[in-house]
Amino acid sequence: QVQLVESGGGLVQAGGSLRLSCAASGRTFSMYTMGWFRQAPGKEREFVAAITWSVISTDYADSVKGRFTISRYNAKSTVYLQMNSLKPEDTAVYYCAGYSAGWGTSSYEYDYWGQGTQVTVSS
Repeated sequence: QVQLVESGGGLVQAGGSLRLSCAASGRTFSMYTMGWFRQAPGKEREFVAAITWSVISTDYADSVKGRFTISRYNAKSTVYLQMNSLKPEDTAVYYCAGYSAGWGTSSYEYDYWGQGTQVTVSS
């Protein structure tokens, strides 16, 4: 069992930066693929970024490539999402998620979810 708690969301102007954090509880955190997803009002939840437990592989949605960076620090059971050059279209609730069975970018594959943190980018 893994419990996830996100933090770091807020209001920022376009072009600004935010860093989201996701603190996990559970002894097996280091073995999970971790992902970030987001959901804007009236839209489906979408993949943002993912990172393997070994930090060897990462993947990003095309819309955030070159602007967002996912990282993790297994010793602190924490995963981060550094978001730079933010755009109004990045406005959404951002969710941290854990996947125990391997590697994936579909929300349906992820076992554990945080409660979400709101990111609002003003123009």
